[in-house]
Amino acid sequence: MKKKIAKILKYTLFTSIGVLMFWLVYRDQDFSRIRDTLMYHAQYRWIAFSLILGLFSHISRTLRWKIALEPLDEHPGTINTFIAVMLSYFMNLLLPRMGEFARCAYLTKYEKIPFPKLLGTVITERIVDMIMLLLLIVFLFLMEFDKLIRFGHDNPAIMSNARQLIQSPFLWGGLLLLMIAAFLIFRKRKEMKLKNKVIHSFHQLSEGIRSVLSMKRYKAYIAHTIFIWTMYFMMLYVAFFSLEFTSHLPLIAALTTFILATLGMVAPVQAGIGAWHFMAEKALGLYGVESADGKLFALLVHSSTNGMIVVCGILCIVMIPLINRNKRTTTKPEQSIT
Repeated sequence: MKKKIAKILKYTLFTSIGVLMFWLVYRDQDFSRIRDTLMYHAQYRWIAFSLILGLFSHISRTLRWKIALEPLDEHPGTINTFIAVMLSYFMNLLLPRMGEFARCAYLTKYEKIPFPKLLGTVITERIVDMIMLLLLIVFLFLMEFDKLIRFGHDNPAIMSNARQLIQSPFLWGGLLLLMIAAFLIFRKRKEMKLKNKVIHSFHQLSEGIRSVLSMKRYKAYIAHTIFIWTMYFMMLYVAFFSLEFTSHLPLIAALTTFILATLGMVAPVQAGIGAWHFMAEKALGLYGVESADGKLFALLVHSSTNGMIVVCGILCIVMIPLINRNKRTTTKPEQSIT
């Protein structure tokens, strides 16, 4: 009962933060102008094209995950893996970071793969994606240093929080302790003949994390990673052509907007609601887009992207019993996670 209450309170808190941030961003907007622009002036063929590119990125993420599972001798079905990926996006709309656990639980249930192994590959995936984002940030600093300095000057609170996060001794100390613990457990596991389920699960988790080091198709894994992030960026760039006041902006403006808005997704709210809009609007302002226009663009892109996730998520939920009607939903004894 206490766990359910805690979950409800957590969900309510995150939702409230998102709603508050969204209200703060859009409270002074002319909604009749937003309505007229979206109804009569937006070019939705570009939005449709953007969503198709997004779907390609999700398919590529599915195939990349399958490659990461190969060293573990796990070969889930492509359709089930795709459903798991789409469910992760869908569940993240309900509760931040919930999707990573949901997609692992789904494959554990229908593909009989141990949950800790799956979670380990997802952790590795997140690390790889973080490296890609950091590389893009470095590239952006080299290309648009003056504009980013101006952004930091205009938004000191954001830069202060970012510095505190990067410089946090708790962050780096925690990562160091985790690496040391994983190494010691891996080194001593044979001598200790551990049978404890918690330790066994931790070993499977570390095995999943280390799977990237032993994959044979690492070039394909890297290629999928580059393709995924390219599609993410192209989704935003293509959407620029849907509105007149962003259609003339250069490629670098799209990259700046993409990276800064992506950083807004770090906020502990569903799908970066409010934070994504704020960062996108500020980024577009660096290239001369008025605040009201930037907020309108952010509303259109964020709403259409997450609308697609909702539709795909619901379709996947409907498909689950059809795809798995001949499969048992209990895990094998040796693969149980409880």
